[in-house]
Amino acid sequence: MTVAVLAVALGAYGTADAADRVPGILTTDPVPAEAQPFPDVEVPGGELTAPVPPGPDESAPAPTAAALERLTTALEEDHRRTGSFGLVVADGITGEVLVDHDGGTPRLPASSLKVLTAAAALDALGPGRTLTTSVVRAAPDRVVLVGGGDILLAAGEGDPSAVLGHAGLADLAAATAEALTEEGVTTVELAVDDTLFTGPAHHADWDDVDRTFVMPIQPLAVEAGREGRAYAADPALDAGQAFAAALADHGVQVAGSVGRAAANADAEPLAQVESAPVSAVVRHMLKASDNSVAEALARLVALERGQEPDFPGGTSAVRKQLADLGVDVSRVTMADSSGLSTGSTVPPSVLVDVLRLASEPSSTTLHGLVAALPVGGLDGTLSDRLTGDAAGRVRAKTGTLLRAVSLTGSVVTEDGRPLLFSLLTSDLEVGTAHQARLAVDSWASAVAACGCS
Repeated sequence: MTVAVLAVALGAYGTADAADRVPGILTTDPVPAEAQPFPDVEVPGGELTAPVPPGPDESAPAPTAAALERLTTALEEDHRRTGSFGLVVADGITGEVLVDHDGGTPRLPASSLKVLTAAAALDALGPGRTLTTSVVRAAPDRVVLVGGGDILLAAGEGDPSAVLGHAGLADLAAATAEALTEEGVTTVELAVDDTLFTGPAHHADWDDVDRTFVMPIQPLAVEAGREGRAYAADPALDAGQAFAAALADHGVQVAGSVGRAAANADAEPLAQVESAPVSAVVRHMLKASDNSVAEALARLVALERGQEPDFPGGTSAVRKQLADLGVDVSRVTMADSSGLSTGSTVPPSVLVDVLRLASEPSSTTLHGLVAALPVGGLDGTLSDRLTGDAAGRVRAKTGTLLRAVSLTGSVVTEDGRPLLFSLLTSDLEVGTAHQARLAVDSWASAVAACGCS
């Protein structure tokens, strides 16, 4: 009897082992294929170059306008969506408009507005630009921390592989302390110069709820001014205090409290750190839908164009930069640059025009914009949305306000054809934004699953 029981037990374990449910050497999985050799690289003129990834499959058939119209009708009839919507869908290769459902009417864009801010920042500042945070000497024993628009600083050491915390105040303090101690200076007064941006730190349209999603707009902050789930009341001064603590860690004490002072243009530079490239900052802004970074980027565009770096100057500069790119902004109203304000309106057709510009092979400054958008079921604000068959096939900027839900980006159909789109729903009944988002996601999923050529 004992032998029989052991035989049954061993047989059961062996079956489970073969199914890879318990540890063991048995398996029913097929033998893995041999690893393929790494592709050879070309060495023209002795320079190492990596293989070029393939572009869109231009032979993939585009969905017919009739098929896309059927999906549009389904969205019209979706009981989860209240109010009205505007929609434009264009071929991602030819640029031909395949669907235009009231696409010329300006609507509340919510955070889809960040697509415009991103394009303006990439074009005005350049994808490779970095933002400098520096320390200058105002007097023999007085130094000033000067904000240069990088609000993603780390309080400690910077991480060169990251965007958030790429530059660190501890690194800046170490370099500053080295310069000071070489001269025998071990105690200094410290001030913060946050005069790069002007005007109010909060937009007049932002209510108390809105302010839980954005920091006071200043040109200097640690991790976009976040303090847990809230935002600091004075991010620039907090950054100055973090810098003072870092100086102390490196042997230089700060006398008294950290104040504010504008640095003279001819002040002696002591040390500086650089942000991640603007292209990476824009990518972070789009992926995380970071309102604070969007507003800071708009002010930097204003400075680049010689305009006032405040809310009106930032929005004006973004519109003018887009106009210089050939985008018709005559029907675009921007109250802010992040999409928090309900005073902004944009036609879906304008958002698609920007995506088309960014998708052109000849584009030099905007070519990374579409690739920087959140990916359905994978990252950013789409990490937990479009997780079914559409996962990985939709890249889009999300947007949600009390009475508006938007989605703007690209989708690859089942046949492999890339499409560009902007879907703005507006005038939603209060309390129905979540249902409208489900309806919008259903539409995008249906387009991704469309083998309707």
